[in-house]
Amino acid sequence: MKTKATTIATIVSALLLFSCTPVWAQQDAVKAPAIRIASGDLIEITMYDNAELSGHFRVNENGDVLTPLLGLVHVAGETAEEAASTLEKRYVEADILKRSNSHASVFITEYATQGIVVNGDVRSPGTYPALGVRMLNDVLTAAGGVTLTAASRVIITHRGDPEHPIAVEYNPTALKPVIPQIQILPGDTVTVPNGGAVFVLGSVGRSGAIPMDARNPVTVLRAIATANPDRHGATLSNVQLVRTGEDGRKVAITINVSKIEKGRAADIALRDGDVLFVPNSLIKEAGPQAIGAAIGLATAATLYSAFYH
Repeated sequence: MKTKATTIATIVSALLLFSCTPVWAQQDAVKAPAIRIASGDLIEITMYDNAELSGHFRVNENGDVLTPLLGLVHVAGETAEEAASTLEKRYVEADILKRSNSHASVFITEYATQGIVVNGDVRSPGTYPALGVRMLNDVLTAAGGVTLTAASRVIITHRGDPEHPIAVEYNPTALKPVIPQIQILPGDTVTVPNGGAVFVLGSVGRSGAIPMDARNPVTVLRAIATANPDRHGATLSNVQLVRTGEDGRKVAITINVSKIEKGRAADIALRDGDVLFVPNSLIKEAGPQAIGAAIGLATAATLYSAFYH
């Protein structure tokens, strides 16, 4: 008869091909970068005490605005404040205004990309208007709120800094609500990832994936109850929890679910990607190779269902 260590090793090796560990990068700063002017934007230029040089101007496809007396001035890629400085300098260099009275202000009155894109695990994903000051909670509320299977971390990609998305905690329904005060700007994208899933396999009535709920954590007891174990054939005293460690290695933990049910052992909160395997006498007689093959096939089918259902 094979040892428990051999059985666990087989379980681990069977799961190794079918798991992945997402890594989220989170920046410390959550302040939105200053939005930059882009082609198609409409900007309002005010040259103080020079009304004839002021007005509303559309940025062309080359990123230029056609200004009075100066002609084309490139402003795409600049913030409103930087564009104002550019105009002040150009009017002085062109001997149109003196430095002492060359004072400009620029305001972006219309963005080429007016909407805020909200996608992922929200009830009504789509593009929403960015009128006035829109905070993160306002935007997600407009999208119908997050779903029960949403992760408690939200990814924000600012139009002005698309290479550096930020991740922030967002959990408005917690006992201590987490609602970060972050302004969402026109052209930004807010993505609510799925909270992930745990898998229950073996001698259960409903094997497969159980969606994670960040607002109501999935525990061993909850997962087992949801999967409806075979009370006659299942070995609840020898349930295997296979978990990915911080170093990426698989760790198998034996859990006595019977003791947890009787209050003689603490329940365990599960993590995204955890796999619970409930053995029975038939599987044990089939040997570790059959166990490994069964778990490999079941895990592949479960992952296929989770991603493509």
